[in-house]
Amino acid sequence: MSPESLRVRVERLERRVEILEQLPERVSAVESQIVLLRDEMRIEFSATRSLISDVDRYMRVLHEDVIQRIATLGEGRNR
Repeated sequence: MSPESLRVRVERLERRVEILEQLPERVSAVESQIVLLRDEMRIEFSATRSLISDVDRYMRVLHEDVIQRIATLGEGRNR
């Protein structure tokens, strides 16, 4: 094996090791982003559930109002 090819192989190996040494930092960065995303999603899902609950209540009120109006119209016809 020529000394030059050994030097090239060692340089490649050193570059790979440098890249691998950066992995823990990159994984930590991704982990913190996932934690933030999870928190944001939890907050948004909670807000969505609250909104759906409000819409459901409003729909029930409107339904009761429509039923009452239909009953009132029916009473008017019977007179």
